[in-house]
Amino acid sequence: MKIDSIKKREQSSSLKSALAVKAALVERVLADLFDRQTEIPPRLKEAMQYMMTGGGKRIRAALVMWACEVVAGKLNRDAQVAAAVVEMVHTYSLIHDDLPAMDDDDMRRGKPSCHKQFDEATAILAGDALLTLAFEILSVEVEDSDKAVRMIRTLSEAAGPSGMIAGQAADMDGPHVNGSMERLQYIHMNKTAEMFAASTAMGAIAGGADEEQLAAMIEYGMKIGLGFQIADDLLDITASTDQLGKTAGKDAEQGKLTYPALVGVEKSREIFEKLTCEAVCALQIFGDEAETLRQLAMELLNRTK
Repeated sequence: MKIDSIKKREQSSSLKSALAVKAALVERVLADLFDRQTEIPPRLKEAMQYMMTGGGKRIRAALVMWACEVVAGKLNRDAQVAAAVVEMVHTYSLIHDDLPAMDDDDMRRGKPSCHKQFDEATAILAGDALLTLAFEILSVEVEDSDKAVRMIRTLSEAAGPSGMIAGQAADMDGPHVNGSMERLQYIHMNKTAEMFAASTAMGAIAGGADEEQLAAMIEYGMKIGLGFQIADDLLDITASTDQLGKTAGKDAEQGKLTYPALVGVEKSREIFEKLTCEAVCALQIFGDEAETLRQLAMELLNRTK
């Protein structure tokens, strides 16, 4: 076996271990935050926790914490809270995305979707609750009020009607409009990349980043976020339902506008590789401190689920 191949395997294993550590940490933070929510009605809380504890890669949460570590040299409590909050907003989007009126998917993270496990009304309310609770937690748990306000603004802009929701709305219109690269980029940038950029930005803010550092983290987050969505598009046609933990082939079935549908598989991979290189370049100002983020960008190229 070539030395380069051995090195790549070692780096991949090291990254997976680092991601597992961050996933376990954010799950502990989430458990603590939920334990303190004593006034949520039991069935609603059960639905919220059903989805929050249902696995998931926790990449967005890890990005928050790694960005803080790169900027500040260590992880702090504000970044841990922000990581948990990002996962809450992400999970809300998945609950609503699976609803019959949206993508109508019965599976999420390898188990029944929220509306299948409970009912549609409970799923809608669980998503609403996670979204609003996320901002309440940021306002209460982040000690520095200036950082709290900046994080709230960052997350609300990324997840709101000119961000993730705008992307979702355009995605839902996909079968009814002519596809173009401009429209496809609009959907993916807003639906997915904005939340990745918000994750790295919130971590940078938690770490006390200056404007140059913040801009670099946002650029990195946007590039890997767009690449992540292209990978999702590719996996939808190449992976199985068991691998994905959700129904495979849904994009084509629903006539969604995707990179493979518009430019083909090979061109999609070329675009993905270019975005990965751009993401890595965005980290140059951080030197060796950003090695884990560089490895993550490269590892996403080899996603299988």
